[in-house]
Amino acid sequence: MTKRSRTLVSVAILLAASLIGLDAYRRWHDSAAGGRDALLAAMPADASAVVFADLADLRRSSFAAEFYNWIPKNTADADYAQFLRETGFDYERDLDRAAIAVIKSGNGTKLFALAEGRFDRKKIEAYAAKSGARENRGGREIFSVPLSDARKISFTFLSKDKIAFTDESDLADLLGPVPASPDVREWRERFTREAGSPIFAVIRQDAGSGNPLASQAPGGFQSPQLSALLDQLQWITLAGKPLDNALRIVAEGECTSEQATRQLADFLNGILVMARVGLNGPQTRQQLDPRIRDAYLELIKGADISRLDRGDTKSVRVVFDVTPKILEAALVAAPTAPAVPDPATAKQAPAAKTKPRKPKKN
Repeated sequence: MTKRSRTLVSVAILLAASLIGLDAYRRWHDSAAGGRDALLAAMPADASAVVFADLADLRRSSFAAEFYNWIPKNTADADYAQFLRETGFDYERDLDRAAIAVIKSGNGTKLFALAEGRFDRKKIEAYAAKSGARENRGGREIFSVPLSDARKISFTFLSKDKIAFTDESDLADLLGPVPASPDVREWRERFTREAGSPIFAVIRQDAGSGNPLASQAPGGFQSPQLSALLDQLQWITLAGKPLDNALRIVAEGECTSEQATRQLADFLNGILVMARVGLNGPQTRQQLDPRIRDAYLELIKGADISRLDRGDTKSVRVVFDVTPKILEAALVAAPTAPAVPDPATAKQAPAAKTKPRKPKKN
């Protein structure tokens, strides 16, 4: 074989290997995207929130390893340890993707979820049959397992690698195709926006839910103005995307009022300014652990607040990064956030008045 022939053969081999690699990546990518879209398309249109996680994607990120090392390794309780032994299923290793819908039901909520991963169907069904019931509906075997005296969970295998489950009374009603509707289009529009995030939550908000959201703010911070502004948001999304050494969090509040989004953006920017001032104050420097203070400052300095005009709706977007420094600070004893005053009501405290001293009698 001549030198020219050997060169041509080498180029052909490299080209073939490249094409095989590209085809394998395309098949893997299409499979992952197809699984994601299929899970989200099955979420009910009357849900109040949908949470999605692509754990297979997250496991490939360097920050995921940092996060898993950070999570405290507690001993599994007896029930879960027995579940692991009898089914061989470990969600940290075997669960690839999951979509969970929260559905309002009377004064409470119900859950419906789809999960993809590696399941030993015979072992899982045998484990469920020991303490639960089995029935055949619509050609599917549905297992019901009690969680407590008043609650149970029902599940069925849709395929060898996909399970549907719910704590609703009738799982079969949730397995049918979701008919096209304006609600479905609104959900899918927001799912599409989060296509680049392996983990996200989309919340469709009713009026009056701002108070609970504001009451859970860190450091005991409460604000009637913040609560009122949050009440005007129709949609709230939270998404996480791994970077090289951080997890970028993008939170977005969406409504039809431009005035409400402008006021909310101004309010949140005011909180950042006052938090930065408070963290640099002499009292905070003395009382707060330096590692926690540095982590808070890193979080605040990297945060970005902006407004988006989507035509029919307006949005406020908050972006910040969770870094290893912040994870480390969370492990420090008593990581209490510094108290931040309400920007709407914060005023400079008047100087204390002192009574004139009476002259001493000789």
